[in-house]
Amino acid sequence: MPRKIRDLIFDLEQAGFCNRSGKGSHRNYQHDKGMRVTISGQLGDDSKPYQEREVKKKVQESKE
Repeated sequence: MPRKIRDLIFDLEQAGFCNRSGKGSHRNYQHDKGMRVTISGQLGDDSKPYQEREVKKKVQESKE
């Protein structure tokens, strides 16, 4: 079962990413180390597999 968009956003915020706003249903997150991630979709929507992979990768990079 895919995770919800709100879960991905929670993971990003816990890793130190800040929301830099966006347009429509897009949210742009940036980390102090310069990494960026864009998440699209409403909070209750199921996330796509590529979104989950990207968030997981960026969270791991932020810990290094």
